[in-house]
Amino acid sequence: MSTSERTSEYIFRNGDVYLGNFKGVLPHGSGKYTWFDGTVYEGDWEEGKMTGKGKISWNSGAAYVGEFSGGYLHGFGTLTNPNGSVYRGSWRLNIQYGFGKKQYQNLDYYEGLWKEGVHEGSGSYVWSNGNMYIGSWKSGKICGRGVIKWSDGDLFDGFWLNGLRHGSGYYRFADGSYYFGTWTKGLKDGRGTYYPTGSKSPDIKNWCSFNIHKVDREGVLSRSLSVGLEESKVIKPSFKRSLSERISFTKYVRGSGRISSKSISLDEDWSLNNTTIDFATCDMSCMLSHSSGEGRKCTQDNDVVAYEREYMQGILIKERIMNKAGPSGKSRKRCKGKEATKKSCLNISKGNRSYFLMLNLQLGIRYTVGKITPVPLREVRVSDFGESARIKMYFPRKGSQFTPPHKSSDFYWMDYCPMVFRNLRDMFKLDAAEYMISICGDNGLREHSSSGKSGSIFYVSHDDKFVIKTLKRSELEVLLKMLPNYYDYVKEHDNTLITKFFGVHRIKWKCGKKVRFVVMGNMLRTELRIHHRYDLKGSCQGRVTNKDHIAANTTLKDRDLQYEFYMDRLLRESLFKQIYLDCMFLESQQIIDYSLLLGLHFRAPKHLKPLQESQDLLQGPENTSAGSGKASPGDLYVPPKGLLLVTHEPNIVNTTPGSHIRGNTLRAFSLGDREVDLLLPDTGRLRVQLGVNMPARASCKLLRDNIDSAEVELFEVYDVILFLGIIDILQEYNIKKKAEHAYKSIQFDSTSISVVEPKFYSRRLINFLESVILVENEEVVIVENEEV
Repeated sequence: MSTSERTSEYIFRNGDVYLGNFKGVLPHGSGKYTWFDGTVYEGDWEEGKMTGKGKISWNSGAAYVGEFSGGYLHGFGTLTNPNGSVYRGSWRLNIQYGFGKKQYQNLDYYEGLWKEGVHEGSGSYVWSNGNMYIGSWKSGKICGRGVIKWSDGDLFDGFWLNGLRHGSGYYRFADGSYYFGTWTKGLKDGRGTYYPTGSKSPDIKNWCSFNIHKVDREGVLSRSLSVGLEESKVIKPSFKRSLSERISFTKYVRGSGRISSKSISLDEDWSLNNTTIDFATCDMSCMLSHSSGEGRKCTQDNDVVAYEREYMQGILIKERIMNKAGPSGKSRKRCKGKEATKKSCLNISKGNRSYFLMLNLQLGIRYTVGKITPVPLREVRVSDFGESARIKMYFPRKGSQFTPPHKSSDFYWMDYCPMVFRNLRDMFKLDAAEYMISICGDNGLREHSSSGKSGSIFYVSHDDKFVIKTLKRSELEVLLKMLPNYYDYVKEHDNTLITKFFGVHRIKWKCGKKVRFVVMGNMLRTELRIHHRYDLKGSCQGRVTNKDHIAANTTLKDRDLQYEFYMDRLLRESLFKQIYLDCMFLESQQIIDYSLLLGLHFRAPKHLKPLQESQDLLQGPENTSAGSGKASPGDLYVPPKGLLLVTHEPNIVNTTPGSHIRGNTLRAFSLGDREVDLLLPDTGRLRVQLGVNMPARASCKLLRDNIDSAEVELFEVYDVILFLGIIDILQEYNIKKKAEHAYKSIQFDSTSISVVEPKFYSRRLINFLESVILVENEEVVIVENEEV
């Protein structure tokens, strides 16, 4: 054969046939290749590989028409399977990738983004029975923000995790009633409000704006939905190759990601016309409502009451009737004045100041970590500490030799003590790549409001591992001054409860304004729902929260704590040994105003059958009878143990270090001084560490007006899991604080105010904690190799 391009037919020894143009010995140009098993490709070739436009059909009956590259389905094309399913959209290396539409054999229909052959990103799914979901997907499962509407008119707008409702949102029933609340893995979990038909419910659009994006991933929904993804069989072409393996063929299609739905529907006249949907707003539920001819059916009757409810893993624990008159005019004014603060719970959107601040922060951290990580790890030196130990870089908007272009204004970036914090991140077993992905990834950061007096801005990473807080100049000075001793202390005490610091940075704009940040570990990061959180200082003056302002995610104070906690003897000894050491360290640094952050996860009483969402369907959306799991006013629950300590099994529990995970696995007296894991029935097995996954029994004395005898005492008792950490450690007892102490001592009891000298402050906090965390008397019971 000559090397010039020519047209001819060639029959291979294995029976394959090629008819078309050649370039040398390779198919090039237009041609038709027929494999001996009946598979046929007809289209463009380039040096022996299918490249360009073409059509391939397999002997199974599957066929693809579209673009090829290097022997792969690559570009835009349509795949038709013999079972009747059709995919039309983008491909990358034989896999659905990008925007595409697919109709399944059962007439389900998906339109949206794909990645690695499954739904990923924004998309809509319509089931053959009419149910529809519009929202986010991850790894082929409903995950993130989304709206779903059923054929009976019910609608849910909120967050999802792995096909289950998991996060903040609201549920609108067909009869016009609403439930605003939180869910965990498909079950109601936490506080919520039910508005019966005809009651005045909150404005949906404003509620979405203020509540749907809260940092603590409050959950939503009250209806059964099993959205499991089924991997329907896809015909994968199989054939033998010839031409000396120069024609590249691999797997053509991944799992199709068809979804099964048993209870989701939409009206037939609803249609999705805009394929580039913006899922970042709360208008999705409005789209579903308006297009189906439905609006809010409630009559806005102020005389109809609403119900404030609290659930634990699907069980209704508490319910109270909300004030019919609603908040007073004064309260309404206060709430209105706080709208700006509530807005800071939103995801940061493009175009506002917070977005540019976040962008600057991400650019700077990416530069810093990328610059310091390749440097060989070494012991820190005296010169690595102090304000002069810093890296400074200019980030012009157009980019430079060292910095990328960006959409924000020009800024200067400063990174304090980079080698020290690099060593701290390594000491805390934090991978540099994971650190950058968490903070600097495409999902960005979330801004979180603070109820504290400092006025600081808080950002939380998308995976909740890290908290970024703005600092005052004085706080930065305290941190840099304390850093050498802090470094030595956390190196020696890997079980410390003190905040983990991962980096300190500063942004300066050309106008001269400076913003300082510190990156910390999120002490309350857990897959379990934190039902209550407390900021405990040990003082009592001003340490109570206005009941009118308490919401599901409110951080409560000392005088709000009504529980006593009973803990295993050795667990408690280990905890207070570390609290004492941490307080002594802070006392030595002349630090005050720090708090013990306490997060509580309650386990529902085990003898109450969990109210699964499917039972809601059978009994009605908001059945409040005994069958719904509601506690009658006269009932006294003394639940059995819902938590179980078992011997530690490193190969079973997750031992991967996290942003707040501490050193050793703890030992328990109740298991004969053995290392223990915590077994949660129907949930999982957790590693017990100081401040993380610590089991206890919470007891709260009930006050009852209808009890005649003063000798009768009733208690609520729950199994709880405690999460603890010491935060806000950057306030020095300086001249200003001494003056504040003198002034407040004239007005109040000097021992009750928060501002006191460091030695008294630490002793008072320890004494307070010892009075609420007590020893539980337990017999020694050894449980080994317990299966979940």
